Amino acid sequence: MKNVVILGSTGSIGRNALDVISRLNAKQQKYRILGLAAGRNISLLEKQILQFRPKYVSVSDEKLGCMLKNRLKSYIRKTKFFIGKDALVEIASLPKIDIIIFGITGIIGLLPLLASIEKNNAKYIALANKEPIVVAGDLIISKLKNTKMSILPVDSEHSAIFQCLQKVQKEQIKEIILTGSGGPFYNYTEKKMSSVTVREALRHPSWRMGKKITIDSATLMNKGFEVIEAHYLFDVDYEKIKVLIHPETIVHSLVKLIDGSVLAQLAIPDMRIPIQYALTYPERVNTSLPELKLEDIRRLTFHKIDTDKFKCFKIAQEVAKIGGSALAVLNASDEVAVNAFLTKKIKFTDIPKIIEKAVSKHIGENFIRKPTLEEILEVDKWARKFAESIIV
Repeated sequence: MKNVVILGSTGSIGRNALDVISRLNAKQQKYRILGLAAGRNISLLEKQILQFRPKYVSVSDEKLGCMLKNRLKSYIRKTKFFIGKDALVEIASLPKIDIIIFGITGIIGLLPLLASIEKNNAKYIALANKEPIVVAGDLIISKLKNTKMSILPVDSEHSAIFQCLQKVQKEQIKEIILTGSGGPFYNYTEKKMSSVTVREALRHPSWRMGKKITIDSATLMNKGFEVIEAHYLFDVDYEKIKVLIHPETIVHSLVKLIDGSVLAQLAIPDMRIPIQYALTYPERVNTSLPELKLEDIRRLTFHKIDTDKFKCFKIAQEVAKIGGSALAVLNASDEVAVNAFLTKKIKFTDIPKIIEKAVSKHIGENFIRKPTLEEILEVDKWARKFAESIIV
């Protein structure tokens, strides 16, 4: 039996992971849900607890966590609850984990990720939470080298690259090519983009995800984050990482080799496929997941990104090459700006303006080339406060 802990069990990744595990266990009981972690959606978490009977549960919201614990105490007596601001770190620090799935969003995943690495308590980290790698990639990778743990990418693009790179030597890589659908506004003019609504921005053409990542996909900031993540996960220079818009979302990423060959991973856009590969790695297992029918594909198209129109991607590219503490500012100011758009305080096209101002001010005044964890967290706080101050 493989012990699995899922951080963000009520989110998109978490729900899909539990669906995959249910499908896998229907054939042969191989996966035990050791722990589930959620933030505020305790109604869904309660259903998950009753179905999967985890030994440990984490709830970040103290009031809701206590409420859930009291509600379930007559049904589940042996489950231990971690409640409050340190709950994620506590559940991520459990011993004897086979796979810990990071399905949460934002920098909130940084401390539990580092805690797991420092405890050296899991065989695999199934990573969908890209923000910790974006803001603290150097720190995370350096600590990971002193453990027996490995990161298995869960993002469809990075899972695709990971699969393509099996038995490929680093010196054989000419280029990594990340693909993206382009989001709902790829064919919009800049003028039209200035008037898009929250509802329109949340209507992704291919994927069903959380609100934050859906808006990042619409601005293409998500692609910028993915470039940074690929740089750290695969130890490849930024000059060798490209991004192409691929509206059909069939080719999830490609690797170009020095002999002219191009390797690609194709599948329908369904997050359960890369999640399943992370769970069964290095094996591949047949399940009832939907398959790609090649005869139904009429065309596959690829286009360069218009960086003048999608300014968030351009900013991310520039900040990636600067590195250091600027990466924490990039992420924090993006989180604040996206939330401001979702709450209708700013326009869609204001998002890159806020990020650019925050990054520019930080680089000009307080940039740190090799920040410590404490410095990253302090810069994160500063960037949020500054971004909020310019949102009126």
